[in-house]
Amino acid sequence: MATVLIVEDNAANMALATFLLRSAGHTVLTAIDAETGLTVARREQPQLILMDIQLPGMDGLTATVLLKGDDLTRGIPVIALTALAMKGDEERIRAAGCDGYIAKPLAYKDFLATISAQLASRGG
Repeated sequence: MATVLIVEDNAANMALATFLLRSAGHTVLTAIDAETGLTVARREQPQLILMDIQLPGMDGLTATVLLKGDDLTRGIPVIALTALAMKGDEERIRAAGCDGYIAKPLAYKDFLATISAQLASRGG
């Protein structure tokens, strides 16, 4: 299975995503803010990053732009985890470099299907 980094500041959302991923056999790394997420991504080189968009301090879109601009992390797919579901949000999120989009609240079957599809498309 894959190593997945979750960057999420909400404890309940972090716990749920961690539980679902571990139940599916993945190794989970966590960060509660974008700065920590960037550090962990560079150091650990996960196969996938789940990025909350509305984070304290640096937001998830800015962090994604930095990840995609860094030779060490540009190849790591980033899936946005967000409650932003207004018209145009998904396009804005993808324009920042996110490879996928999962709306909150998480629907566990869709969540795991999106993760599996992204990993399969990258050979993970």
